[in-house]
Amino acid sequence: MLLAVDIGNSNATFGLFDGTLKDSWRIDSKDEAQEQLTNLLNDHLHGLPVEEIVISSVVPFFTKVIQEQLAFKFKITPYLVTPASFGKLPLEVPEPNRIGSDLVADAVGAFKRFQSDCLVVDFGTALTFTIIAGKKIVGVNIAPGLKVAMKALASNTAKLSEIPLELPPSVIGKDTTSAIQSGILWGYVGLVERMIDRINEELGAQLKVVATGGLSEVLEPLHDQFDAVDPNLTLEGIRHIYRLNQ
Repeated sequence: MLLAVDIGNSNATFGLFDGTLKDSWRIDSKDEAQEQLTNLLNDHLHGLPVEEIVISSVVPFFTKVIQEQLAFKFKITPYLVTPASFGKLPLEVPEPNRIGSDLVADAVGAFKRFQSDCLVVDFGTALTFTIIAGKKIVGVNIAPGLKVAMKALASNTAKLSEIPLELPPSVIGKDTTSAIQSGILWGYVGLVERMIDRINEELGAQLKVVATGGLSEVLEPLHDQFDAVDPNLTLEGIRHIYRLNQ
């Protein structure tokens, strides 16, 4: 069994592979408790042996914590995805030291799926658009993620509690909660739609589009913009990067 780990700014996501993805789960990246990590691993592994571990991370301190805990538990040295891993990929990665391994994993996962020019929209801590054309990552766009936008508004507004990430039926808010939900969530629908259009216009292409990330299923009206919605695309890309480097 292969355990793939994607450590992001908000969550660490785990995927257990035996040829295909068998299970996935996540923990808060700020939670460094060894007991929680061990309990979750035990809950999801069901006694199955882990023989290989690969980690992609954009959070250096938490990387070390997870590496040490997994190495201790499984007596395996985890493989860490670094810029040195990118040389064997089917895609060219310009300036590999300046792009997150999660975005590279997104690109690899999408290219493996479509085998053609494509675009990954990742709904994570940040909302990212990773563009792949001519077997090359040609660029990335980054906007604040949905939760970041919600928390930023809540933290700077008096008497405003955290707002649920639920898309209201109307774009016209009738109270404070629905007004904020409408403004941010329907606003992000428009942002994503227009960004996809602008990218296609600029490239003179019609890219295949895949959505991923923990919040990829929140904005349901966008789903007709996507050729696929795969919350585990990053884990699939991490696994593929690892296999190409063995």
